[in-house]
Amino acid sequence: MKKSAGAKTYLYPTPVLVVGTYDIKDKPNLVTIAWGGICCSKPPCIAISLRKATYTYGSIVQRKAFSVNIASDALCKTVDYIGLVSGKDTNKFKDCNLTAIKSEIIDAPLVKEFPLSLECKLIHTLEIGLHTQFIGEILDVKAEESILDDNGRISTELLKPFVFTPGDRNYYETGAKIGDAFAIGKNLRE
Repeated sequence: MKKSAGAKTYLYPTPVLVVGTYDIKDKPNLVTIAWGGICCSKPPCIAISLRKATYTYGSIVQRKAFSVNIASDALCKTVDYIGLVSGKDTNKFKDCNLTAIKSEIIDAPLVKEFPLSLECKLIHTLEIGLHTQFIGEILDVKAEESILDDNGRISTELLKPFVFTPGDRNYYETGAKIGDAFAIGKNLRE
């Protein structure tokens, strides 16, 4: 029998996303978030949610763009630090020895050391409550060759992303492949 946990943000797991923006003085900034995910296929879009109190909030509103960067598990400590300090008080790129790459298509930086970056143009903003949801149209995805499989697709096993669990507030590695999506269940009734 299931036991009630109450109304909580217990979606397991959540992605660990590092959002890149430029502030009003063109300084690149980063924030780590777990409230985000794909929200539309055509056009390809991602939704991220931030509190108005964050430094990144104002940058997204002003610049109408953001990047979403995915780190490998080896950079977990760096990603956690990015979420612990404010960009208004420090330069997170400098603190973490990261390199800001200027995008050619959006007004937001990418992170050179992170193997996967999504370049997003802000298309919708929704006030929800404590958080504001920003919906960004993904204009391009940049992936390091080192995370591409033999068919040129992004490989989770090579990327080695990690996830966050809201209930116990921990990070976890992603596991091994357990089946082919849209195929493994085809013969369930046979």
